[in-house]
Amino acid sequence: MKTLPSLDQIRQWITENPTLSSKRDIAKAFGIKGGPERIELKRLLKELEAEGGIERRKRSYREAGALPPVSILRVLAPDSMGEIWAVPNEWAGEDAPRIHMPHRKGDLPLAAGDRLLARLEKTAEGYTGRLIRKLGTSAIHVLGIFRSHHQGGRIVAIDKGSDKEWHVPHGLTLEAEDGELVEAEQTGPKRMGLPTARITARLGDPAGPRAVSLIAIHQHGIPDQFPSDVLAQADRATPAPLGDREDLRHLDLVTIDPVDARDRDDAVLAIPDTAPDNPGGFTLWVAIADVAHYVTPNSPLDREARKRGNSTYFPDRVVPMLPDVLSGDLCSLHEGVDRACMAVAIRIDAEGHKLSHRFTRGLMRSRGSLHYGQVQAAMDGAVEPKVVPLLDPVIRPLYAAYEALKRARAVRQPLELDLPERKIILSDEGKVLSVAFYERFDAHKLIEECMVLANVCAAEELIRLKRPLLFRVHEEPSPEKLEALREVAEASGLTLAKGQVLKTMHLNRLLAQAQGTDQDELINITTLRSMTQAYYSSQNFGHFGLALRNYAHFTSPIRRYSDLIVHRALIAGHGWGPDGLSAWDVENLDETAKQISDSERRSMAAERDTIDRYLAAYLSDRVGQTFTGRVSGVQKFGLFVKLDETGADGLVPIREVGREFFYYDADAQTLTGSETGMVIGAGARVSVRLAEAIPVTGGLTLELIEIEGGALPGPKGRGKGGKYSPRKPVRAAIAKRKVVRKRR
Repeated sequence: MKTLPSLDQIRQWITENPTLSSKRDIAKAFGIKGGPERIELKRLLKELEAEGGIERRKRSYREAGALPPVSILRVLAPDSMGEIWAVPNEWAGEDAPRIHMPHRKGDLPLAAGDRLLARLEKTAEGYTGRLIRKLGTSAIHVLGIFRSHHQGGRIVAIDKGSDKEWHVPHGLTLEAEDGELVEAEQTGPKRMGLPTARITARLGDPAGPRAVSLIAIHQHGIPDQFPSDVLAQADRATPAPLGDREDLRHLDLVTIDPVDARDRDDAVLAIPDTAPDNPGGFTLWVAIADVAHYVTPNSPLDREARKRGNSTYFPDRVVPMLPDVLSGDLCSLHEGVDRACMAVAIRIDAEGHKLSHRFTRGLMRSRGSLHYGQVQAAMDGAVEPKVVPLLDPVIRPLYAAYEALKRARAVRQPLELDLPERKIILSDEGKVLSVAFYERFDAHKLIEECMVLANVCAAEELIRLKRPLLFRVHEEPSPEKLEALREVAEASGLTLAKGQVLKTMHLNRLLAQAQGTDQDELINITTLRSMTQAYYSSQNFGHFGLALRNYAHFTSPIRRYSDLIVHRALIAGHGWGPDGLSAWDVENLDETAKQISDSERRSMAAERDTIDRYLAAYLSDRVGQTFTGRVSGVQKFGLFVKLDETGADGLVPIREVGREFFYYDADAQTLTGSETGMVIGAGARVSVRLAEAIPVTGGLTLELIEIEGGALPGPKGRGKGGKYSPRKPVRAAIAKRKVVRKRR
């Protein structure tokens, strides 16, 4: 009898050959012909399916959790940059993968709710789809505002970019009140000019102080209620004893966090190295909350944490990965109390290079819970009474160690993007008081460098121990995205060299060229968009943005499940207890990596949508005012503009761009006027008038007033003649520009 393939060989072949996945294809691939062999192959496939390694669909098999190469998708509303995304029309689990649907020449326009057949390509960033054909419009779930009337009511969708409405017949309103936020699903074809729907959940007042983040939580399916067995396990937890742990309570470890920190999972200390062979060097201690002691493998807490993947942060609340009794108390490294920790002692030289490291499982006691502004003020001479006893023994050595780490960073040259982060200031009632940008102190950078170094040590330690782990992976930009960045740079009079292996230092040179010029923000944003999205993987592909070969998240296990996996791997590798990485953890490492990568993207989308809604609420009282900004994106239907004052993104519909017809060039991301030949592209400075701000959707509609200091040709709108006929010279110029671009 022929030797049959192993389960791993079958799983790998199905993954690598998604279009050849029937039992006949598999048998042919492994040369299986006889009856007994085919019976044994059938048994192996059933065993693999029972383990969850593959899924059976009709007469074919595929990798569990993977999408087939050709799928039916449902289109979502455009995001803030006008990009179109879709999700699988049928998805059994949670966190359906989002598929990017880039517009290609000749494609039909897509709208929210469209069903389509698409060919999928799996990339490091997720899935990209290519339209094969449209199939119509699917029944979709919607979040909206209920408006009652004598025939039942209607729902106005709150998705940004959607102007759809649904009719709700009598008996399907769930007794919702007028103006209430509801969730519904489409139930039938159009009636009274609108598709019909039934309300499935009532969510309360959309104008309430807490509604903004609640909408995002509900819309993105973020779990925000802990099951009773999870809370019961958390409530039974007690502080960890010293036991076999190393006693680190003599160390002057401190935590340095934002002033409004909700959890404290990392503490630091720098001790000057007195060894004769390391003049000017330090021993840097990084201690991290020992979450693995409380969240044991396959427990209710563990299953819920894996499901959530991470904590999600909003301006008015946090949806934590762990119940508050852990995240805010027992796992949080509060001042003056004993806390279980995982710690690493790192020896660095005067140039910031790591000489050695040592991991330990210990018990610590923080000397102080400090915040960034407090620490920076102390170094600048304004020392608060609480900080006085810590200034010389703790804070000054930390800054000295940071100076050494900066020198090593300058040699390594990680990507140096300058993109200010917005901060929404809320009143106690939840109203937006102001929009500011976070200040970046050396205290922030100090902690960041300490955490990066600790993460490197964790990855290197587990590689040394030959233990499985989750790497934090960031791959280099694709050639297509790099070429698009190069074109933007050249159009701005800057240079990004070709014909060499791309390194972060090349991108840093480009960013340095743009620094202080009108193109500064454009180049930073375009460079960011050229990057692939970081993700988790059991395979080590390095971290391009940080210019590091080995990198794993170790420093935030209270809020990231990935870090908990790394902690468990260290525990298992050093034999520190029975709560290390389990056999199930190891077997399902790839699935965990994908799940928490998807959860991270879900949280980012929810956080971004919430910021958009708060900004729209903040600007709603300023409709009619004029703002300056920069074109941040160009689409066939209009321009996206980022406002200088708040960083908010708004849409200038194509009808408001000018009185002439505009040709859209998807490759160059430009609009070209048919009458004037005026070209509008990303990065252009503009003045706009705020025409509409809708807090419930986060949408901003703008009217274009000026471009680069020059008034638009003619009054806004298309004029009496409607669309202008294209002029041959303009059309020829566009065609010529495309040819030149393709020859580069």
